[in-house]
Amino acid sequence: MTKSVLTKKEPEKKLLLTKKKKAGRSTQTGQITVRHRGGGVKRLYRIVDFGQSKFQIPGKVIAIEYDPNRTAYLALIEYQDGEKRYILAPHGIKIGDEIICDEKTEVKIGNRMKLKNIPIGTEVFNIELMPGRGGKIVRGAGTAAKVLGYEENYTILELPSKERRKFLSECFATIGRVSNPEHIFEDIKKAGRNRLKGWRPTVRGKAMRPVEHPHGGGKGKAPIGLPYPKTPWGKIAKGVKTRKKKFTDALIIQRRK
Repeated sequence: MTKSVLTKKEPEKKLLLTKKKKAGRSTQTGQITVRHRGGGVKRLYRIVDFGQSKFQIPGKVIAIEYDPNRTAYLALIEYQDGEKRYILAPHGIKIGDEIICDEKTEVKIGNRMKLKNIPIGTEVFNIELMPGRGGKIVRGAGTAAKVLGYEENYTILELPSKERRKFLSECFATIGRVSNPEHIFEDIKKAGRNRLKGWRPTVRGKAMRPVEHPHGGGKGKAPIGLPYPKTPWGKIAKGVKTRKKKFTDALIIQRRK
């Protein structure tokens, strides 16, 4: 699915929200609290129906649109009752295709149903972590999880990171793969494009003074002078586990590779 499939139309006005700029500075002191952010073009937020709460009501794809806030494309759906909503566009969906969200339905790209009713080996995306709370994971461009099997009240999925994890079988997921898989080959080409996205220049720690970064100092092109790299605040930067102990650890069968 390339950009040629995108519909040349203005976004749906009723499904737009204004998006406040967060330039990375504190509102109280004006100091930088989130580094490397600022500037960028203005953009409106598209309201996306991640849960697809229109149950048992068929909808037709009337447009496939670009979204400046995410890597995936959006599909504009018009339901039989006349309501329009944005959803994450699956890869390979076309204008005029019909989709439906139901407890059990046809295994077809774009349809959404409970994990317990999806056959083994099927690719899914926009997966719920808790029933009724909407899709939370596997939403990036070109990503998909695979159904591996079932165990009591759980369905076992292999995530894009190759982590194998249990999900409650009552959770919903959409059949297929997220649109725009070519995003992985995107070439920024020039610094100006990143500035338009709101990313400011990033200076290497070893190019700074010692007072500014643990890697700083030295003469000429010097090494960092440490047994392992550190963050600007002195914490280990690479190879250290950052995940805290969570109750969901029991649901992970195999860690990501």
